[in-house]
Amino acid sequence: MMRGLIGAPIRALACALLLALPGAALAQAVGVENPLQPSPEWDDMRSAVIGTDDEPIIDPAILDLSAPFRADNPALVPVRITQPEGAPAIVALALVIDHNPAPVAAEFTFGPALMPLDFEVRVRVDAYSDVRAIATLADGRKVMAGRFVRASGGCAAPAGKSMDQVRATMGEMRFRRTEDQGRDSGTLMIRHPNFSGLQRDQVTLLTIPAEFIQTLQVRQGQDELFTMDAGISISEDPVFRFAYNDGDAPVTVHAQDTDGRVWDARF
Repeated sequence: MMRGLIGAPIRALACALLLALPGAALAQAVGVENPLQPSPEWDDMRSAVIGTDDEPIIDPAILDLSAPFRADNPALVPVRITQPEGAPAIVALALVIDHNPAPVAAEFTFGPALMPLDFEVRVRVDAYSDVRAIATLADGRKVMAGRFVRASGGCAAPAGKSMDQVRATMGEMRFRRTEDQGRDSGTLMIRHPNFSGLQRDQVTLLTIPAEFIQTLQVRQGQDELFTMDAGISISEDPVFRFAYNDGDAPVTVHAQDTDGRVWDARF
């Protein structure tokens, strides 16, 4: 009881001290602000990833990316990419994690129904790294957004399930639709281990070969919602959340992994 009585004033004092901080210091204290850091790795790969040595502009009025400053789980780091209302449409986007063994986590294309973009995916982060999204607008301009994320070991983190469980559920999909701030929001969940090639079997201690969902196509009727060409950095049992303009047609999903397995679902 005494600890509870003492703890409450201390917690209140801590909150008061946080609120008294200047805006930038408060943001840093609670982990809100984690801007991109200088990255020689990005300088080396920029041209290969986006086709030009010119650094894309950073403009939150067109594109923003949010990610935790310190990740609770380096194998499940949430990344949310958003646009404000009225921003120009995005036709393609590369998601890059500078210090990962394969830095390009995925390349996406988006249909008009997802504009303005509000898209979330979970990724693996292998070392303290910038996580950046480079968008291509309809007029060809490149715009970038990103955050520096403190996480390590995500690409080699052990799988969350046994191999028997993995094989029994691989390819299962679920889709949930909700409404959020006047727009429909879809959440697509796919059962797949997305082995990175850097993990070990916890029983045999042998390295598990890379095996992951490589291509994903999500449509509403005949209209594209989004497509993904992915690498090893998308998390185990990937989850995609996206705001979209719902229509009357069903949502269909087509997925294929690196071993040639194909799964189709209709919701």
